[in-house]
Formats: sequence, structure tokens, C-alpha cells
Amino acid sequence: MRAGWFGLPVLLLATFPAHAADPGNGEILAKRWCTGCHVVSESQTKGTDIAPSFPAIASRPGFDEHKLAFFLLEPHPKMTNMALSRADTGDLAAYIAAQKHK
Repeated sequence: MRAGWFGLPVLLLATFPAHAADPGNGEILAKRWCTGCHVVSESQTKGTDIAPSFPAIASRPGFDEHKLAFFLLEPHPKMTNMALSRADTGDLAAYIAAQKHK
């Protein structure tokens, strides 16, 4: 009987939804960390020529918000000083996904 009780907390935790991504927080993060290279919103007029805009990223064939969030956990070369939590990468990816076809 004790073995059944041991698995109960794990089972209960598995039934709760994961952190819901917050695109509003993603926008704040994007404006803080990403505007130096990427165009992150309609109000921004310039990024760099080497980095795609967020709408361009979101509109790529096969775009996957969850894969992008995972990718953002390991900064790419130009983002070496940026360290985001799992929740932050999910929020940022949700914001980028919301930019599709803008």
C-alpha cells in the first residue's frame, strides 16, 4: 500500500498544466534584450541586416514555438550575455509566435 502513496504526488503534479506562456512579458523581454539585432515590434523601424525580424521568424515554414523556447535557453553567438529562465524563453517564444504575419 505504501508504494501506491509514493506515486500519488507525481501523478497529481503531472495533471497540472505547465506554466502558461505570457506574450506580454515576452514583449518586455524582447524590447530589453533583442532590439539591438531584431525588429521585434511594428513600432521599431530598424534592427540589423544579419538578424531576421520577429514576424519573419514566426512566419517560417515549420515554425514551432516550443522548439524556439528550447533554442533560446542556449543563447546563439550574438546573445552571449543573455540568460533567460525557462518561463522567460516560453514567454519570448509566445511573443514571437504572436508576430506571425504582422
